[in-house]
Formats: sequence, structure tokens, C-alpha cells
Amino acid sequence: MKIRYLNGERLYYAFLAGGNAVINDKDYLNKINVFPVPDADTGTNLAATMRSIAETSVVGKSLKTTFRSIADAALAGARGNSGLIFAQFIHGLSNEIKSEHRITAANFAESARRAVQSAYKAILQPVEGTMLTVMREWAEAIHEHASRTADFVELLSFSLQRAKQSLLDTPKKLSVLAKAGVVDAGAKGFVDFIEGVLHFTRAGRLRKVSAPAVALPEAEARVHSFKGEIRERYCAEALLHGKDMDLDRVRSLVSSHGTSAIVAGSEEKIRFHVHTNSPAELFFRINDIGSAVQLKVDDMRKQYEVSHNRKRRIALVTDSSCDLPPEFVDEQQIQVIPFNLSFGESLFLDKLTIMPEQFYTLLKTRREHPQTSVAGIAAVENLFSYLSTFYDSILVFHISAKLSGALGFSQQAADKVKRKKITIINSKNLSLTLGLIVKRAVEALDRGASHDEVVRMSEEWIAKTRLWADIATLKYMVRGGRISPMKGLVARLFHLKPIITLDEEGKGTSLGKSFSRRGNMKKILRHVAEAASRGKVWQYAVVHAQNLARARIYAQKLGKMLGRPPAFVMDISPVVGAHNGIGVVGVGLMLE
Repeated sequence: MKIRYLNGERLYYAFLAGGNAVINDKDYLNKINVFPVPDADTGTNLAATMRSIAETSVVGKSLKTTFRSIADAALAGARGNSGLIFAQFIHGLSNEIKSEHRITAANFAESARRAVQSAYKAILQPVEGTMLTVMREWAEAIHEHASRTADFVELLSFSLQRAKQSLLDTPKKLSVLAKAGVVDAGAKGFVDFIEGVLHFTRAGRLRKVSAPAVALPEAEARVHSFKGEIRERYCAEALLHGKDMDLDRVRSLVSSHGTSAIVAGSEEKIRFHVHTNSPAELFFRINDIGSAVQLKVDDMRKQYEVSHNRKRRIALVTDSSCDLPPEFVDEQQIQVIPFNLSFGESLFLDKLTIMPEQFYTLLKTRREHPQTSVAGIAAVENLFSYLSTFYDSILVFHISAKLSGALGFSQQAADKVKRKKITIINSKNLSLTLGLIVKRAVEALDRGASHDEVVRMSEEWIAKTRLWADIATLKYMVRGGRISPMKGLVARLFHLKPIITLDEEGKGTSLGKSFSRRGNMKKILRHVAEAASRGKVWQYAVVHAQNLARARIYAQKLGKMLGRPPAFVMDISPVVGAHNGIGVVGVGLMLE
């Protein structure tokens, strides 16, 4: 069967077929991922990009509108170096397509060659031996052979062989690949895509896109055990929306904050990617240019540890409302799902693109109160899918279901990732007491507890955990709509200082109030003493929102009472501080 033109419908289903091929090869792409860092997520990132195309693009009235829909979906959902390079290539290709309803092989060949140039331009420091090289040599083969045939099937078949050879040559161009004994993972993903499209053009039917085999035996002889240095810890990405945005300014700002910088898009919509050690600083500055949406920040150092040096075969996941010392979270390879925080149109990721000091500065100076929201299902699904590549099962400890919908979103994401056992646990807690529960799970797993044993024991830990919050002011609860302005006014007039705790279901409730912070402290210390009288204290901790001095007083008095120092004293998570306000101090404990 010869195909002499592409229209919008053929193009759409060809992209679905190519995307399926990439998704099918996701795990292998993760395992051979070496460059630019061996963080084992190239397959996950490319698969997410392809899913975005499949889920949000539509067939338009013309080839141009269909291509634009695909390009927008790719740009919006692009993840990682390879995902963004692919998205920029598609974006460039859509710009080259005119408004006609069909495109011939010759016109497509010329457009593909120019689109590769667009992809090169988006990368501030292009490196050969990567997806870029294979993409360029594939486009050159398309352009070369288009003068000999008008048949897309023949054109793709010829160019695929050139792309495969280019893929096998990537270790010759990039020494890190040769050292690891693998081909470039992003380049392999691109070859998968072209192979999937070719399979569709040969045997596929519209609306019946099958999942093709994408094995490439010459490239799959081994999976690398390469151990490289990760200089920049975070892979940061976002989509910027605005008017008349300056791409050169964005390129300069992004490149000044790290390496592997990619900036793609237009004056109204820009996608950027960079490896950086300072994502919070970058996102604070980037908001002056446009509104950042669809933020993603991956901890590449943690990904490297997971893929090359994991501590256990059961993954531990929590959300960013969980307060634990960062050093402990890193050491124990705990994965954290960040909440979204927004001040107006300025969006941040809790504890990643905004730190407590920055957050409380904004809380003091911005007129609008911050809004919080849970991570999207797609982001959680990507995390679970990635962890399923390396772990036997996954345990997820979430903030109380009475305080957030995060648990429900994670359950929906887990239902979509069925390869491994994933258990979502309602901690009925938050902040430091959620941290103590996760800490107890770490201890149990290190003793050899199984997945099911930890799930069973977690119910006991939750029942033995208590939390008390010493609120400094109700101003922030009023601003956030948690209490009425009238109640806030009464509290301010009479200098009332409430104590907040969690009931058995994990719902916030008032435990009383005092006319001074000193009165609050006395009451909380009495509650702690009463709880400790019912059993041996396993561990306790103290958190605060810009009130370290008061937190230290609590720690000193509790240390004398309980005979040992707290497990930790630290800043409260911004997503928790958004609701409880500046000055709050939290005390929590768990019994043996």
C-alpha cells in the first residue's frame, strides 16, 4: 500500500502509533539512561510527553490545525531533555506546515529538515551523539530520498534504517555512552517513535492503532551500570504563559541557573528545561517574565540513588505536608509528592520551587492569600510508574484525607499503574506527626518488615500519634477562609490564642484557647504529659513557622519532661504554614 500524502487524520493516528511504541519501551529506556545524567527517567519522561499528545491533541479541520494541536500538546506535556527536544521538533514542524489539507512527501521532507534546525536552536549547548544527532540524520535521509519516491511508506522505511545506524553510532560520538556500553536513551526513544509510525503506515488502520514491537537487538545487549557524578541536583521545567515574552531573556535567565538548558516555544508560550541546584531562585525570577504553569522539578540525585543504589525493595512515598529533616529524607530515599502553592498567577511547588523563608516573605507582603492544591493525577502516575521500574511495591503515606484530597488523587493514579502493588495510607495526620509515622515505617522496613506488615502496623502507629498546634494569630486562617472574619475579630479583641489538634479521623479541631501564648504552652505541655503517662514515648518533634526561639523553648521543656531531646526541630512546610500562619509552633509525639 502506497501513501502519497498525509492529512490531519492520518497524521494524528500515526502519532498515536509512534507514541505507543515509545511507551512500550519505557522501562528499557529508563535503564539505559546515561546522558546528560544517569537518573533513569528518560523513558518515563518521553512516555509522559507521548501521553500528553494522545490525551489532549485532536484532529482538526486541516493538517495545519491538527499539527498545531499535536505540537501544543507535546509542548505542554514535555518532560525531560528528550521530551522537550522532541516537542520543539514537532513545534518547528507545525510552523513549517502551510494551511493546506494535505502534505506530500517532498514538502514533508523539507519541513522536517527545517524543524530539526529549530530543535538545535532551542538547546543552548547542543551535544552530538544524542537524540538531536539521530533526528538530524533521519531528517537528512528523508530529504535525500524524497527526490526518489513520493511514497511515505518507502520514505519512512529508508530513513528508519539510517536512524537505526545513527543510533548505534551514538557511543562513537559521546564517550560517556561508550564507557557505559549503551546507546543514547533519548535517541532510542526517537527511533522507537519512527518505527511505530512505520508499523502503522504498513499495517495499521485508522482508529485501530496497535502496539508495535520496538526491539532493537543490536542496541539491547546490556543495561548500563555506569556511575557518574551529578553536579546539578534538580531537573526543573515549566511552561510560561504571557504576552510578548522575550525568548532571549528567558534563555539567558535559564542558562545562568544551570546546565542542559532548553528553551522552546513562542512569545506567548515558552517551555523551558534546566539542570540546576537552585530551582527556587530560578522560579522566583522567572515569574517576572510570565506565569509559570505545569511545573516539574525532579530530584536527579535521588533518582540516581533509586536506580543504582536503592536501600530497600519497597519504595516509601509521602507528600510535602510531611515534615522531616531533609537530610533524613535524602538518606532514606523517601519520595515526596509536592503540593502546589500559588499567589495569584504565580505558581510554586512546595519545598522545591519555594522554600519556607521565601514563602513567608510573600505571605507577609502579598495582598492575596496563597492557594494550595494537590499534585495532578498525571504527575503522581508518572512517579508511581517510574518507581515501579525499580521497586517490588510502593507504600504511600498521605496527609489526612479530612484535610486534603491528595489521597484520592494518588489512589486514582495507583489504579492506573497496575504492574506493582501500591498501597495508599491515610495517615490522619500532617506535618511533624506524618513525619513520625513515615520515620516509623523506615525503621520497620529496615528491620525486615514486609509491605503488608507495615500497612498493618501503620494503623497502630496512627492511633498512638498526637499533635498540638500553638497558633499565634488567626489572621491567616481568616484570610484563607478557615474561620469567619467575625470569629477572627473576637479573638483579636480578647487576645485569644487557640490550640488546634486532630481528632481520631484526622480532622482539625479546637482543643481550647488561652489569653496568652504562655497559657497555650502550659496547656500543651500538660497534654503532652498526659499522653506520655499512657505509654512510653517512641519519639517526639517540634516544628515552627518563623518562630525558632519559641520552638526551642518547647524543645527544652519537653526534653526535661520526657528525658531526651526531640527527634527534630525544623521549619514547618509552607503548605501547612499557609493555613496556620506565621508564628505557629507544632508539637507531636508517637507512643511505642
